[in-house]
Amino acid sequence: MLSVCKIPVRVYCPLHLFLSSKFEQENTQTCSSAGATMAGGSRAQVNKSHKTRFASKSSRNVHKTSVKDKSKINKPDRNAMKGARAARLQRNKMMREQKRAALLKEKRTTSATTSAPRVIVLFGLSASTNVSSLAGDLSALLSNENNTTQFPAVASSEYRLRATVVEAPHGDLMACMEMAKVADLIVFVASGNCSSEKDSSNYYMDEFGSQCLSVFRVLGLPSSAVFIRNLPSDLKKRNDIKKTCISSLSSEFPEDCKFYPADTKDDLHKFMMLFKEQRLVIPHWRTQRPYIMAQKVDMVADEFGKSTLLVTGYVRARNLSVNQLVHVSGAGDFQLGKIEVRKDPCSLNLKKEGDFMDADEMNDSQVIKTLLPDPMKQEPLLVENIPDPLEGEQTWPTEAEMADADRVQKEKKQKKRSLPRGTSEYQAAWIVDDSDVSGTDSDDDSENGNGMVLDEGGEYDISGQGGSRKFDLDDDQASLKLRDSDDETEADSMMMDNDNLTKEQIEEDIRKIKEAHAEDEEFPDEVDAPVDIPARKRFAKYRGLKSFRTSTWDPKESLPQEYAKIFAFDNFNRTQKHVLKKALDMEQGSVDECVVANSYVTLHITQVPIHIASKLCILGKTMPVVACGLLQHESKISVLHFRLKKHETYSEPIKAKEELIFHVGFRQFVTRPTFATDSFNSEKHKMERFLHAGRFSIASVYAPITFPPLPLIVMKSRGDFSTPVLAAVGSLKSIDPDKIILKKIILTGYPQRVSKSKAAVRYMFHNPEDVKWFKPVEVWTKLGRRGRIKEPVGTHGAMKCILNGVLQQNDTVCMSLFKRTYPKWPQHWFPMSA
Repeated sequence: MLSVCKIPVRVYCPLHLFLSSKFEQENTQTCSSAGATMAGGSRAQVNKSHKTRFASKSSRNVHKTSVKDKSKINKPDRNAMKGARAARLQRNKMMREQKRAALLKEKRTTSATTSAPRVIVLFGLSASTNVSSLAGDLSALLSNENNTTQFPAVASSEYRLRATVVEAPHGDLMACMEMAKVADLIVFVASGNCSSEKDSSNYYMDEFGSQCLSVFRVLGLPSSAVFIRNLPSDLKKRNDIKKTCISSLSSEFPEDCKFYPADTKDDLHKFMMLFKEQRLVIPHWRTQRPYIMAQKVDMVADEFGKSTLLVTGYVRARNLSVNQLVHVSGAGDFQLGKIEVRKDPCSLNLKKEGDFMDADEMNDSQVIKTLLPDPMKQEPLLVENIPDPLEGEQTWPTEAEMADADRVQKEKKQKKRSLPRGTSEYQAAWIVDDSDVSGTDSDDDSENGNGMVLDEGGEYDISGQGGSRKFDLDDDQASLKLRDSDDETEADSMMMDNDNLTKEQIEEDIRKIKEAHAEDEEFPDEVDAPVDIPARKRFAKYRGLKSFRTSTWDPKESLPQEYAKIFAFDNFNRTQKHVLKKALDMEQGSVDECVVANSYVTLHITQVPIHIASKLCILGKTMPVVACGLLQHESKISVLHFRLKKHETYSEPIKAKEELIFHVGFRQFVTRPTFATDSFNSEKHKMERFLHAGRFSIASVYAPITFPPLPLIVMKSRGDFSTPVLAAVGSLKSIDPDKIILKKIILTGYPQRVSKSKAAVRYMFHNPEDVKWFKPVEVWTKLGRRGRIKEPVGTHGAMKCILNGVLQQNDTVCMSLFKRTYPKWPQHWFPMSA
């Protein structure tokens, strides 16, 4: 065998020789220069400069400019820029400065020394927690020997802090909720006396504590902290119990909520040192309106059954105008007679001035200034609109309305179809021409011309007296491919009605058929047509809709009498912006009109009924009485829509139009709402008879106007003297009287004889006139068929129906009808006025 010698072969070419020699020369020069540099020679490596593809004019002309001009070229002045970019930068700079100034102003006004006394609410998570001892320890820590008074607020010169310590009564949901509305800090107190045998999660927080915590979340939690009391003295057990408590409760509170041991004075001292420097977190809805937590409530009666309520306290959040209306929680809306600005009885400078007052002197502190309302600027106390029954439609039309009427009249003349006798103009507007409609029937309905009017846009109107002699199908219904052939079988032509049955026999027969079908739970809107009352009278206010989502419904049609008493906005969002801007201008306006926030004042609230004022004086001793300033229009009645959900702790049914107590922010009022589905893809909402658990619904009520955002707490009374219980929670969604809520009913019939796509249906109606009246409405079955009524059969309400497919004998024929519903007008507006 031949041996192969593997020797690398190198092929030389002229180009390769040139490149190799060039590379060797460059390597030789580089090595020599590097060696010279390392050796300390004067020669150094010089690399080639980076070559850009495009050079700016300034860089190409640098060698032509002076040194001063070079600095200007390299560092251009941004302020010298012109155009949209410069304007955008300037606007962003102004916004940053405004935010910085607003933040600085907020820090100055909410500091511990200049702001109103901070409200610290102590809430025990369980009934076994002793909150009273903690309240005494905190009050003793904040007060000193030289400044101990009976006044609710305490000024501490050591911490440079003013605070009001309030103890929330465990078991009283109303009092706890009112305290949480005004709290600057909520301290949740947990007890460390937890044995290993008990479930720690249930021991630290009982059922009432969990319920209150869920309510506080809906209201918006302010700054919060958790105190752990009754920890053992042993360090190891102390740390173990503290870790167990934190792991059990940390998921129930916000991430920034801290846990503190609070057994000794040193523990409380450490917390207070942190709290005085803490920036408070307040829910947004509380910063929109001024409010006062009453330190003292008194009344002055007059001779006319009214009284003047005196509410003394600190103005918080915003400046309060004497021309504003105020709402007293649970009592109603009132006007102000005057505002007295008093000397602050809980000032941190009292020790320096040497002016120490006793309790009586603090309650009757010196009046610095008195503000009186201006009759020209004072907001009127207008609740309901007073309708004029003679006004009606007696309005002179404008030129635009007359031109619109002429255009409509020309369109009417172009219609070829003659209108039935008794048809109204509103019904006639929806009747289409026969020439544009296909698939009509020529049934003989000359006996009774009255019936439903078919809406061109998919709506059936049966509220009027007009009728249609022919059944009109639009393109949507024509797609059902309804077959009506002349080759009817002999059995179809001989379908007859039942024998003469009594009312009890008919109802028993319907009950047996329903039990056989057993689908009432799947279709809860089913109703039975009454046997002794014609269906066209019983369901005269109902109409059919081809499409619940797309069919039109006039929001101004057939409104109830209550709508004459309410107010509506042309553009609610624009009105809200205008009102907020007006409130801001009023706050920054005259000193003689507004009281600056954090001032100590006495409000003289006029025209308060004596029985309400006496209740408030008694109530002010156990729970805070809040007086809240109202914005413009917020005393007027309109239709408000809330998005709410049934609370998990409430198991009893909540029926529509049942009397409930709504807590919307600081306001309380009694109302009777209607419930509807929360649909996002339609302007119409389907009414619900009950508030269902586990999902959100829309509650529509007659109530005073309130600008969102605001939280909602719904309470329900179980009796005349029982305490209301928590029923639902939610928030304010919108204010719109034109929102349409429709009640749906389903009339059902059962096939008696079936021949493919044709069937004789009974028990949907009980006389042939009702069949003719409801003939234009589309029918459907529970197994997915759609069709129409062809004609009545016999004298007992049976009818012949044609469907778009083969009908099964065990199927049910249904007809959907809709009616617009409205809330119910409450008997009294506020809980204390009952």
